[in-house]
Amino acid sequence: MDSDAPDSDGSEALRSIELTVPTGQLLTIVGPSGCGKSTLLRCVAGLIRPTSGRVTLDGDPVDGVPERLGVVFQDYSRSLFPWLSVRENVALPLRRQGLRRSERHAAALRMLEQVGLADAGRRRPWQLSGGMQQRVALARALAARPSLLLMDEPFGALDARTREDLEDLLLRLHRAEGMTVLLVTHDIDESVYVGDRVVVLAPRPGPVHADLPVRLPAERDQIATRRLPEFIELRSEVGRAVRLGAAPEPEGRRDGAP
Repeated sequence: MDSDAPDSDGSEALRSIELTVPTGQLLTIVGPSGCGKSTLLRCVAGLIRPTSGRVTLDGDPVDGVPERLGVVFQDYSRSLFPWLSVRENVALPLRRQGLRRSERHAAALRMLEQVGLADAGRRRPWQLSGGMQQRVALARALAARPSLLLMDEPFGALDARTREDLEDLLLRLHRAEGMTVLLVTHDIDESVYVGDRVVVLAPRPGPVHADLPVRLPAERDQIATRRLPEFIELRSEVGRAVRLGAAPEPEGRRDGAP
């Protein structure tokens, strides 16, 4: 991606974004509120056209919603259809693949089993807890085997234990499926724990302020990994980057003064 992008009100949300994500990488994106993190995801998803530059996926320009794209939102209660069963919600994206109803439902049940909801297929989303609903949303996003998964604060509204469980679930599914993931989060610890790489955006119009590799073991544990010196050091580095990127320049330097 190499572009500038507008926000929904027409103001400039992103400027001079140059970002390349290798296939199969789990990239986490952090930054101060309003810096354009969600706008960046909407550009990648083809929902917003950059005012300059371009977004490419596998070398092809993104001019609309790409094929084999999965999206998981923060507001799981609105992303699922309450009148459909859990199984029907998960099977919905498979209609575009021309599969028979029985094939779609079988694939949906296999995906529900992977997210630990094998027995919930006949229930309605409103009968499930928040964490279970977000598992359904994740299962639906992965049912069509996307090559690219976009996640916008997917665990932000959940309690701490459920959030940790879903972070670990994401890591397992990422390893199993091998898809590329872009995950926006406000949680610095989460960005380090699940990421292969952390990108920090500066305030709007947010350029990339820092681009940090995550050098942690591939197998991660919520307690052991967070105790590692490498984790603690990188968490501090990301935190400093967010704070320094959000800090206004000293008054005397705004006009180029020394």
